[in-house]
Amino acid sequence: MTMNKFTFFLLNSNGTPIKTANISKGLIFLGLLIMIGIFSGLGWLLTDYSKLRQIRPEKTQMSELISDQSYLIAQQRKQIQALASKLNDLKTNILVLNEFEKKIRVIANLEIKEDRDGLFGVGGSVLENIDASLPLSENHTQLLRNMHSQVETVSSALDVQKENFQSLLKKLKVKQNILAATPSIRPVDGWVTSRFGYRKSPFTNRKEFHKGLDIATRKGTPIIAPADGVVTYTGGKGFMGNMMTISHGYGMLTRYGHIHKFLKKKGKKVQRGETIALVGNTGRSTGPHLHYEVHLNGIPVNPEKYILD
Repeated sequence: MTMNKFTFFLLNSNGTPIKTANISKGLIFLGLLIMIGIFSGLGWLLTDYSKLRQIRPEKTQMSELISDQSYLIAQQRKQIQALASKLNDLKTNILVLNEFEKKIRVIANLEIKEDRDGLFGVGGSVLENIDASLPLSENHTQLLRNMHSQVETVSSALDVQKENFQSLLKKLKVKQNILAATPSIRPVDGWVTSRFGYRKSPFTNRKEFHKGLDIATRKGTPIIAPADGVVTYTGGKGFMGNMMTISHGYGMLTRYGHIHKFLKKKGKKVQRGETIALVGNTGRSTGPHLHYEVHLNGIPVNPEKYILD
């Protein structure tokens, strides 16, 4: 055996060599290197495989998390689009309410308030509707900015509309009170025998100013209040005989003469249509009838203008 070679013997069953092989040291060293490389590669592959097995569950969890987040983002964008549509509907409803308020003011003969808010087109342009039809894959940042801006404007418009309706309600209540206090119905059934204005007196045969309306009817016929008010006087009053006075407020007052019987006392509140007395023939009278007067701010006015029934 030389220094650079190794000799290998193949023996038969009885131990006698049958074949020899000479292998150089370099070849053996190369083989060892190859084997070491193979085992090292296998070790690296096994280590990498082990790491991959550990990463795989994490990757699956991450994929599921990304999928869940994508679904959540899609749902949130749908909600944003739905809110944008509702905001558009809210603006439309505010405009409808504003027009309704104007109609009520026209019907009630009230001043129409000019809107300074741009939402109603006075002092600015009407807010355009938000485009809520963006694809779910698009960025909704601009949509959110538009919504935020318009929410502030709509909130301001709602405050203005609320104040307008409160003002309208107060004025309508005043109107309602005025209407309730304004004589509007006939105080008694019967026949008009003498109207408001100048006439010839049936007692003196001279021309005189008749301050009211004479309505002839049977004695005991109910007299009803033509409007809401408070009884301010019941008693005798010269030629008027038994007289009742009702103050209706807002400068309105009514007087009833020749009464047979009072059914309401002084200081009592009365409502339109309520029976207040009975027709009589007291004082200077040619027969049973009601003398009916309407005074506005202390001045007698034609009662027939205040009979609407």
